[in-house]
Amino acid sequence: MSGKEKRGKVWLGVSGLVISQDGRWLVVKKRYGGLKGQWSLPAGFVDAGETADQAVLREVKEETGIECTVKGMLGLRTGVIKGEISDNMIVFLLEPMGEGKIVHQENELYEARFISPEELLLETDASILLKYLIEQNDNMFKPGIDGMNPGDQFGYTAYKLFL
Repeated sequence: MSGKEKRGKVWLGVSGLVISQDGRWLVVKKRYGGLKGQWSLPAGFVDAGETADQAVLREVKEETGIECTVKGMLGLRTGVIKGEISDNMIVFLLEPMGEGKIVHQENELYEARFISPEELLLETDASILLKYLIEQNDNMFKPGIDGMNPGDQFGYTAYKLFL
C-alpha cells in the first residue's frame, strides 16, 4: 500500500520552523514531491497514536538529526488537491536542543542546513511558504497548553491545546 493510499483522502502533515540561537533557520531540500529541489521546512505526516506536536519533533529528528522542543504553533496551511484530497499541515515553531550536528536523511533529502532568513530570501529555489514566513518576521505563535482534560468519557491518552 502506498503512502497516499494509507493516508486516504484527508492528510494531516506537520512542519517545523527550527530557529538556531544565532537566528538561522533549518531548511531541507527534498528528493521527491512538489517541493523537490527547493528549500523548505522539515515536514512529514502525523502517525496514528501521536499528537501533531509529537509528530513534528519526530519528523525533524528523522530528517535532520536535530532534536528540538516545541515553542508553539505558527499556523495551519490547508488546501484541496485535484478537487478531492484535503491536504492540511500544521506549522510549529521549534527550538533546537543544544548544538546538534545535522545528519540528513539521505533517501529523502538532498541536503539540510541552517541558513539565515536574509540568505533564504535571495534563494530562487525557496518554497513560497518559507518566503512568506520570512517576510512576516513577527514570530507570532501560540504556545502549547498542557494539563487539560475535556472529560474521561473521551478516553484521551494525550491532549494539548494551541490557542
